[in-house]
Amino acid sequence: MAAGDASATSSSATPYPDRLREALDVLSQACESGVCDALEAASFTVSEIVDAAAATSAEADDGRDDGDATAAARVSEEMLREVHEFLSRPSSNQMAIDALSLVLPKHVAKLGAQIGGCWDLAAAILKFFVMNCSPRDMLSILCEALDAAMDVPNDSSSFVLLLNALAKVLTLIQRRHIEQVKVALPVVLKVMCTTVQECDEEHGNAVVDLFNAAHEIGNAIQEMCKAVVNKNKDLCAILGLYSLQIIALVSQSRQQDILSACGSVVLQHFRFLKSSGFTYLGLLTGSDATAATDKLSKEDDAEFLEWFSLATDGTALTVVWTFMYDAMSKYAGEELELALKEVQGNYMKKWEAINMLKCVLSSISYPWIIKSHGINLLLSLTGENHVQEINNHVDFTFYVPRTFATLKAIESVMMGAPEALMRKKAFAALKKVISMVPSSQRFNILQALLSNSMSPSLTAILLDLVRDEVLRESRQAENDCAESDGLPPWASHALELVELILRPPQGGPPCLPDHSEQVVSALNLLRFILIIDSRGPRSGKLFQKETLQKVHSEWLIPLRPIVSRIQSENERGDSELANQILCSLNPVQLVLYRCIELVEEKIKGC
Repeated sequence: MAAGDASATSSSATPYPDRLREALDVLSQACESGVCDALEAASFTVSEIVDAAAATSAEADDGRDDGDATAAARVSEEMLREVHEFLSRPSSNQMAIDALSLVLPKHVAKLGAQIGGCWDLAAAILKFFVMNCSPRDMLSILCEALDAAMDVPNDSSSFVLLLNALAKVLTLIQRRHIEQVKVALPVVLKVMCTTVQECDEEHGNAVVDLFNAAHEIGNAIQEMCKAVVNKNKDLCAILGLYSLQIIALVSQSRQQDILSACGSVVLQHFRFLKSSGFTYLGLLTGSDATAATDKLSKEDDAEFLEWFSLATDGTALTVVWTFMYDAMSKYAGEELELALKEVQGNYMKKWEAINMLKCVLSSISYPWIIKSHGINLLLSLTGENHVQEINNHVDFTFYVPRTFATLKAIESVMMGAPEALMRKKAFAALKKVISMVPSSQRFNILQALLSNSMSPSLTAILLDLVRDEVLRESRQAENDCAESDGLPPWASHALELVELILRPPQGGPPCLPDHSEQVVSALNLLRFILIIDSRGPRSGKLFQKETLQKVHSEWLIPLRPIVSRIQSENERGDSELANQILCSLNPVQLVLYRCIELVEEKIKGC
């Protein structure tokens, strides 16, 4: 065997702590010699040894043998102790400290994630680097270490160590604070986003530790805000957006009991929001987040602002958390109640607040408990007073697209919530929000919802809401003694929706029995309009003969043989499915025949 090979084999067989001691001695000698190349080579050797030990410990930790994992943890602890003792010697050379600070933080953090006393030793080493090296250099080094650590799955403990060290570095920054924060936060938020998405319920404690580390970053920025003369407004805006982003990420965590696990974290970040000038009124309407974003966008920070993509979600979520977490409710005191009253009394602010909740209700990232309290907040915003008649004098056009999106979000809760009570509350919220839309726009909103409905059950529910609207509009017309030469707008709109179901845009008759619910609701709506036209002093004035003939020949008569055929086919069967089909078709047949009778009577009277 060649001498070089024998040396390599002997070196690899030597225990990691012994190899590390030898490498540190070589590093000391290189510092004394002052040769830069030797110093760089020696520090690189130390880094390789620590990295190899960290990799071995990780492999042992992933294995099934607890004995191997314990032994690896002891080796990791011994390695960290060697590094810490080397750094802590009175004779330690600053050149050696600087050289090791460049290469060791990410490896030290990996070793610190092991069981035993590794954590405290790793934290002490990172703190030593922070306190004895250039803060600006350490900020870059720690950011690089965090970025590199993301290549290792489920390495949240390493992240926590590095984030805690980064928070200490930020407190030591003496100048150009905003510039340094803009370097650090993208890395921090990248770590947070990645880790929250990967962690599940069994990583609960690790995720909470990570959120607490993110809180320390916020603390550091808050201290910067206090230290800067005249409290730099851009720095406060950054802290506010950072807190909103973290609150949104906290709300996405898959904790079994998110209230007890994460409530205190949200409260901590809410305190940052308060110190940054955010108010409940600004959170309810989203104006504070918009102002903070506008303030920073003036500085050509588009790429930086992309890291706060969930800040709008966080704005609404902060208010939702106040509803669901007692400690936040107590901390808020009367401020939230006063803000709610102001929003409820202002038409524009109310719609801004209602539409802010769309992002929370529509996202699949937030748990049902948060959506449930979001619905509670929505019900509080809408209140008991219906102001649709006053709203007719206000231009609602600007709010139509956002309101439609909000209603679709409420629908998703109404159809998908696991609990009946939550679905019931969502339906109540849907009705309230629709009732607040000015009557001039309400049918358009309902038509858009019906056209975009993918569920026959939901379509049936929406048609029932249309029927309620028809009743209200017809009574209003009677009270106003309004005269009309043809179909009034409310009847015309309602018939358009009936036609949408009975003569689908894609052609052909409606799909029965699959769509029985929406067909019977459409027929009931038609029957309701026909009955209204048969009563009162304006009896028989709604429909022209051509309209009645169209309804009779194109909507109703084509349905009759389809219903009869399906009914006949299933009466011969004796299966549970056949019985279900018959049960769903019976109301369709009943209402269909009644509609045919009413239309034929009106045609005869024309």
